Amino acid sequence: MKITCCIEYQLDPFKLDMFEQYAENWSKIIPVCGGELLGYFLPHEGSNNKAYGLISFDSLADYERYRSKLRLSELGKSNFRFAQREKFIVNEKRTFLQVVRSTYKRDLEGENTCSQ
Repeated sequence: MKITCCIEYQLDPFKLDMFEQYAENWSKIIPVCGGELLGYFLPHEGSNNKAYGLISFDSLADYERYRSKLRLSELGKSNFRFAQREKFIVNEKRTFLQVVRSTYKRDLEGENTCSQ
């Protein structure tokens, strides 16, 4: 069963550009360490201090192996230090999700019930 780790970040809204760099750095690190990066998402409208990262794994055991590899990664350590030094992340929390398969990336089937 595939799981997705949803990381919710509370950010300093005056340092969003630093978080964007942090996320771009992870885009090179996460796949090497075994995660399937679905993406990082910055605030656009509404709250100006919430961002999200979504990373999928085939199992919780694969997530644990990923975390072990991440702790050994020099690039990963460097990115963590960048976040600590610049203090653009105020808080973060992780939630593990599983998809409802019949809803995932669903294509349009049959009649369009949303037409005007």
